Amino acid sequence: MDYQFTIIVPVYNEEDNLPRVEKELLEYMQIASRKTKILFVNDGSKDSSQQHIEAIAKRHPEFQYISFKENRGLSAAIKAGFDYADTELVGYIDSDLQTDPKDFNVLLEHINDYDLVTGVRANRKDSFVKNMSSTIANGIRRTFTKDGMDDTGCPLKVIKTDYAKRIPMFEGLHRFLPAMILLQKGKIVQIPVKHFPRVAGEAKFGVWNRLIGPLMDCFAYLWMKKKYINYTVEKHN
Repeated sequence: MDYQFTIIVPVYNEEDNLPRVEKELLEYMQIASRKTKILFVNDGSKDSSQQHIEAIAKRHPEFQYISFKENRGLSAAIKAGFDYADTELVGYIDSDLQTDPKDFNVLLEHINDYDLVTGVRANRKDSFVKNMSSTIANGIRRTFTKDGMDDTGCPLKVIKTDYAKRIPMFEGLHRFLPAMILLQKGKIVQIPVKHFPRVAGEAKFGVWNRLIGPLMDCFAYLWMKKKYINYTVEKHN
């Protein structure tokens, strides 16, 4: 099949959510504006997630997967998805489905003019503590990166794959994807998308991950920005 768009779905202990993930992504692929396939990245789940993933892939050839030997974290799962993607566009969505796969079409409307299109969660359905910690963390990150993004943690993004593959990922850098596209002289934009409460499974991040961790990562980003190598090949043979 001549696919144009790969949706990466990081998975860590989401056995209760995967049947709904299968259903909603199948529904999205029926209306997708680009020919779409799905790439599950199982981040060392300890529940029955891998069995669910393999059963889904057996039922539907447009669903593929890779499975880590051990848990390596969200940034590693996203990087693996970028590494394995073979389509011109790549995106990702969390397996908790607090965002709507159908909103990928909203983001894809803008991808011809930008190199990364990220969702910004309108009317977030999270707890007060989670919302406040995310707001503070986004403010700190925005001060360091000057990327102008209000919600880099939104788990709904579309990126041109050649840009995604050049991102030098490290743990925690998934929050800095827009800033890393800017380092490549790419263009970014944020678009409002829907947000829903989590209906199954458990959140994998606490206040440390959303607040203290991102602050430390800002210093890593500043070091990387200073050392970042960016070039454009004019000719080759």
